[in-house]
Amino acid sequence: MTPVELARAITAALFIAMGALHFVPVLVRGMAAIIPPALRNRLLSARWLVWITGACEIAGGLGLLWEPTRVAAGVALAVFLVCVFPANAYAAKHPERFGRIAVPFWPRLIAQVALIAVVLWVAIA
Repeated sequence: MTPVELARAITAALFIAMGALHFVPVLVRGMAAIIPPALRNRLLSARWLVWITGACEIAGGLGLLWEPTRVAAGVALAVFLVCVFPANAYAAKHPERFGRIAVPFWPRLIAQVALIAVVLWVAIA
């Protein structure tokens, strides 16, 4: 296994595992709480948004593992990471409410950009 293949497998496994956590009831409540109020109760409830994002993470992770969908999955995961960032920023703004999941804004932004770079690298390489 090459370093890129190993990185791809690890990245895919992380997305699949993180996506699966979006279906654990006690975690769903916490994830739903960090969705900014402006995005809640529009077309879908916060819980539905958590479930949908979990399914997206699982699909993206699986997509990275299959060569015909690898690039599309990488691009979709990069867009996904941009789309979910407002929830992380909202949590960072309210550390007193969210505790450990409220990673400070700038470290979280840097980590998010790094993760996007990794996802695109393992998808394209």
